[in-house]
Amino acid sequence: MKVSLNTRFIDGPAGGGMQFANYLKTYLKKKDVQVINHLKDKDIDIILHISPFPHLMSVASYSYFDAAIYKINHPSTIIVQRINECDERKGTNYINTLLVDVSRYSDFVVYIASWLKPLMEKNGLSKEIPSRIILNGADSNIFNQNNKLIWNNKGKLRIVTHHWGGNYFKGHDIYKRLDELLENPNYKNIFEFTFIGNYPKDISYKNTNIIPPLSGAILADELKKHHIYLTASRNEPAGMHHIEGTLCGLPLLYVNSGALPEYCSGFGIEFNEKNFEEKLLQIHKEYDIWEEKIKAYKNTSDKMCEEFHELFIKLHAKKNTSAKINSITKLAKIFSIQLNRLIYLLKIIYIKFNLFIKNERTKISNSTK
Repeated sequence: MKVSLNTRFIDGPAGGGMQFANYLKTYLKKKDVQVINHLKDKDIDIILHISPFPHLMSVASYSYFDAAIYKINHPSTIIVQRINECDERKGTNYINTLLVDVSRYSDFVVYIASWLKPLMEKNGLSKEIPSRIILNGADSNIFNQNNKLIWNNKGKLRIVTHHWGGNYFKGHDIYKRLDELLENPNYKNIFEFTFIGNYPKDISYKNTNIIPPLSGAILADELKKHHIYLTASRNEPAGMHHIEGTLCGLPLLYVNSGALPEYCSGFGIEFNEKNFEEKLLQIHKEYDIWEEKIKAYKNTSDKMCEEFHELFIKLHAKKNTSAKINSITKLAKIFSIQLNRLIYLLKIIYIKFNLFIKNERTKISNSTK
């Protein structure tokens, strides 16, 4: 079997999409599956959309239009779309529409969390397209409970979070709130907070330990120096950060938003904007309870990749090797795709122009303060 992933491969600190791509590539190769990230070969069995938006996603190696045209010329190829994004996570207004556009050229859809399916269908994604949920997972060879620090109920309870993306919706209202709580001796004497990664430039943390982005074993080692993992990320499609923290043996303090309840329930304490302080003190009291429960957490990259591999095998077994398209139909479909590509490029120009204007207005606003 030959699988093409439409993403460049990058080592080092990166977002969840790139981590997923690297995990899957490594796993499939161990199963003797050929993995490429282009459409030059004529015998591709499966195309998996991870980064389908060139000019918008810097890691995209080809577009969903390229994949659609490839399928016209190779009808038996199966296109699978992994939906791991949404507008709600960053306050944008174009990602959902683009994801629905991709689905129109896809044979199968994989959602990385249950809450995304009704959201995308509400935005126009056809309920007729076959789909399933495959939860994210992290590498348990790196993110595990070996040599983790266990709190002895003495000294400060160390809280940590980490994010590659520096967007405000990653939870910085709560992280800033915790930072301010640490001004109060009642909290300062029992808690310590560390933030690893990127954060908005207009936010200043005074009582938080700030560490630049880390990845791999270095990140895991740092996480294990703490006791509790905090995530306040809003409308998270699924996320990888809390999975890495949990696999390292850190009980979770998580916000009720997006996919977090699905991934975190049973392994920590849920909070909302109104009861954060209450739940913060609760996990301080109940640390031993959750530290024991966290040992059963199973969202590993091997489990995730195994499910993708099994899906690919099933789809490959059902593919129609005799499928053919006559030349007139082929030309008409290619013309339609190229027209939609032009419309897409105009959308990207419009999106980037608006982002530029927004950034310029922000700079002006900050300079006048």
